[in-house]
Amino acid sequence: MKKKLSIIIPAYNEEKNISFLVSELIKSLNSTDYDFEFIFVNDGSKDHTLNEIKVQAELHSNVFYIDLSRNFGKDYALKAGIDIASGDAIITMDADLQHPPYLLPKMLKLWEEGYDIVYTYREEANPHVKGYQKLASNLFYKGINAISDITLENGISDFRLLDQKVVNELKQIDEYEIFFRGLVKWVGFLQIGIPYTPAKRHTGEASYSFFKLAKLAIGSIMAFSVRPLYIATGLGLFFSVSALLYIPYILISYFAGYDALSGWASLIATVAFFGGLQLLVLGIIGSYLGKIFLQTKHRPNYIIRSTNLGKTKNDLIRV
Repeated sequence: MKKKLSIIIPAYNEEKNISFLVSELIKSLNSTDYDFEFIFVNDGSKDHTLNEIKVQAELHSNVFYIDLSRNFGKDYALKAGIDIASGDAIITMDADLQHPPYLLPKMLKLWEEGYDIVYTYREEANPHVKGYQKLASNLFYKGINAISDITLENGISDFRLLDQKVVNELKQIDEYEIFFRGLVKWVGFLQIGIPYTPAKRHTGEASYSFFKLAKLAIGSIMAFSVRPLYIATGLGLFFSVSALLYIPYILISYFAGYDALSGWASLIATVAFFGGLQLLVLGIIGSYLGKIFLQTKHRPNYIIRSTNLGKTKNDLIRV
């Protein structure tokens, strides 16, 4: 009996890429000895992405779609696909064709050799990345690796293969803010990474801006580490001790007859500095409390508006 592959593809405004992607994937997978299905997750696209997926579903019996009620974000779209996937292994990839389908046979070979997770990471020499994008990416991964409890290769992507036992563990995770690149590292198992050079986007522009990447970095660090709280505690302790050490200076200056009063400029600068530091520490604590508050609401990670996966699967896809 052939093993089954489920290819999960989140899509947001990718109407011009869908048909070409399906064609390229079929070419790559027809040479393998597997049954396979494509599960597109339409993440609230504003164009005709869903219609294009439905056209492909009419042409190919192994093309399915999950239409989310709004744009929940890429990681939540991945969660929707992973929750319903039934393959012996699943493959997640983007819809813009930057993740090369020709790598699929190599990933499957490594899986057959015993690896539970086969992930990919971008090579440093990427001709399709602009200067500011490369800088933002480098800062993103260095920040996560320095402060969080996981280590990610620079340029690690969402193009990966996961064995069914890994998928079963990921299905049980119910977190408010999901970061799959970190979760896949966190779950462990036998992993191997392979480098790749991203192809040029078939059509469209990248949707991640510098500010979105910064927001993702902060959320990811807080999702996998409490070190920012320790840093805040350390800062508070350091400046408290520094303030205590300033007292002997004041006393010595007073009894020695020196003018211990500083100018207004230095006084205001000191007050502003410590005020800003306090706000920073309170902001860190507040961010963690906010995440706890949102987690306790137990809202679903995503809501499905429609799907062609059938009643049996449909009963299981809302979490």
